[in-house]
Amino acid sequence: MSFTIPSMDRSDAGDVAVLLQDRLNALTDLHLTLKHVHWNVVGPHFIGVHEMLDPQVDAVRLMADTVAERIATLGFEPIGVPGALVRARSWDDYSINRAGAIEHLAALNLVYDGIISDHRAAINETEDPDPVTQDMLIGQSAQLERFQWFIRAHLERSSGDLISEGASSEPEAAESVSKSPGKKPAKKATKKAR
Repeated sequence: MSFTIPSMDRSDAGDVAVLLQDRLNALTDLHLTLKHVHWNVVGPHFIGVHEMLDPQVDAVRLMADTVAERIATLGFEPIGVPGALVRARSWDDYSINRAGAIEHLAALNLVYDGIISDHRAAINETEDPDPVTQDMLIGQSAQLERFQWFIRAHLERSSGDLISEGASSEPEAAESVSKSPGKKPAKKATKKAR
């Protein structure tokens, strides 16, 4: 395409479109990850977490649509096919399958850390060339931060720290929850005589 936003330099618009494509990839990945957790969460907190995640999935899917439409508004092509997302992303697939609710939430907390940090970086990068895009990203960040708060509320001790504090990977976060002080170790099964 040969157009962009009136009074916006095409080169700046191209830079913003590249940045937004990364956000589109991240949001698409996030809504699929949230749905994956929704399907694979188990345990005593199942229903609360299962039902908490669907509104997040819907909201994040709308964020992705808004970002894609902004790319098109700038005069560029949003790319939404899975292969392009996988080729372009700088992160690995979510690594937890069937697991307890709190284990998944500890891992999701790290996912939200990454997406929120990258959204905030994009906010800074769009301040000068495109305050409209910046405003869109600010609004999305507010929602994403609220969703992370919902998740962290399940992980927070009364002292204010998180039971998964210091974990740097999804498996490590999930494992830290199962080893958290105050959690009773699982009973070993014993064979009964017949």
